[in-house]
Amino acid sequence: MPEWFIEHGIGETRAALIDGDTILEARILPDGELIAGTILRARLIARMLERGQGIVAWSGGEALVAPLPTGVTQGAETLVEITRPAISEPGKPKRPRARPARPDAREGDAAADLPAGTILRHTDTDRFEAAGWSELLEEAATGHATFSSGALDIALTPAMTLIDIDGTLSPAALTVAGATAAANAIRRLDLTGSIGIDLPGTDKATRTAAAEAINAILPQPFERTGVNGFGFVQIVRPRRRRSLPEIYAMDGALAHARALLRRAERSPGIGERILTAAPAVTGEIESRPAWIEELARRTGTAVVLRADPMLAISAGHVQARHA
Repeated sequence: MPEWFIEHGIGETRAALIDGDTILEARILPDGELIAGTILRARLIARMLERGQGIVAWSGGEALVAPLPTGVTQGAETLVEITRPAISEPGKPKRPRARPARPDAREGDAAADLPAGTILRHTDTDRFEAAGWSELLEEAATGHATFSSGALDIALTPAMTLIDIDGTLSPAALTVAGATAAANAIRRLDLTGSIGIDLPGTDKATRTAAAEAINAILPQPFERTGVNGFGFVQIVRPRRRRSLPEIYAMDGALAHARALLRRAERSPGIGERILTAAPAVTGEIESRPAWIEELARRTGTAVVLRADPMLAISAGHVQARHA
């Protein structure tokens, strides 16, 4: 039976719904991540009456609030609830979105964004890796995933996340197999918001079968269109946090740094741990001494960082002084 497992890692918390040796769903919550449902006390710094919106600010950032809080003048403080985290696009930073908080809301409240599950320590059996965690992160970083009869290419665009299907099966068979694989990837990579899947165009019965395959895999809540004659279907899922591909697209070096720390705290051997990675990755770790201290505490040994400009950002590795 599928079971949720939780890891409180260095710099992030991870959750995975694992069934045997397969990750069905996954979430990554970087420390300090702003998620939907968080209640903040903020100051209304701008009113856009023609749009019924405003901008609120607090010590950690700004958000677009809609509708305007009733009876709150510009410059006054008010409680707001985050409805969508900040998800930037290349060259186009976006503020989080918020709404006026409920009358009974309290500052600091936050909706639970982690399922109930078994907490795993770094000394426990690595259930995540046994179920393909590293492969999952590679899919998130590259936007490329394979399935038994084809491949998915996942692209983040300003309008939506797009999934393209490719394979060697007949159009009808690939439509259903591709819809199944895409729905599994949506769950596994925590894709939310507006998602478009481009399937081979084929007959109505096959398009209906593809839609039913999506319905059978994706948990509620979500909405979708039918598969049109061109093979396109749009899915909308509530956006509470950044997806795994968005985390890697927005903060690639930082995401790879946290993944390297995860490998380091589970590395075998004796003596200091030597973490070798691209300068951008080691720089992220060096700028956070608390991470290095926590890794040293968990491994019980010293930590050495080595920057290698010849390494790709994803090619960091860990070695113990004595294997």
